[in-house]
Amino acid sequence: MISEYLKNYKVLLASSSKRRQELLKELEINFQVISQKIEENYPKSLNKSEITDFLSRKKSAPLLNNLKKNELLITSDTIVWFNNKAIEKPKNIVEAKEMLSLLSGSMHQVFTSICISLNGRQKIINQETKVYFNVLKNEDINYYVNKFDVLDRAGSYGIQDIIGHIGVNKIEGCYNNVLGFPTSLFCQTIEKMKL
Repeated sequence: MISEYLKNYKVLLASSSKRRQELLKELEINFQVISQKIEENYPKSLNKSEITDFLSRKKSAPLLNNLKKNELLITSDTIVWFNNKAIEKPKNIVEAKEMLSLLSGSMHQVFTSICISLNGRQKIINQETKVYFNVLKNEDINYYVNKFDVLDRAGSYGIQDIIGHIGVNKIEGCYNNVLGFPTSLFCQTIEKMKL
């Protein structure tokens, strides 16, 4: 099991995402949540997983110097990519409605990167999932953005919420990647790293 590979490490998760925390718990990994504040900006020349790679590495930067020998740091970033641009977290409810209307009846990509940092060593991995949305009714969008916490979510939605049940027609790729943490890829990578 994955927890065996990490038994000699204190795992630090620098993420306030409840989804990421839940997925690590489901992997039976003991971890500690730590906080770090960074501006989530990036060079506009970057596309798709280049953005999430850049941001997951950037999130690790303030913490690297204090990392002890037996500590393993996990930082991560997720974006929605649609019409050749990144759809990030909405600033308000109005923007959230606009985003969901934009994604309605279309396919978008979700990219997540994970940066695994150890003392003197760093590995960045990423995954892509394609999500196909049904045409969303305006009343469903209004209900969703007013009942659920959409402001903390790339693309203004959580696939595990009601919008995922009524709005998602199909996905191609890893479901957990859309939640913000591709667990299978993470486990395979930890195994290959021979910690």
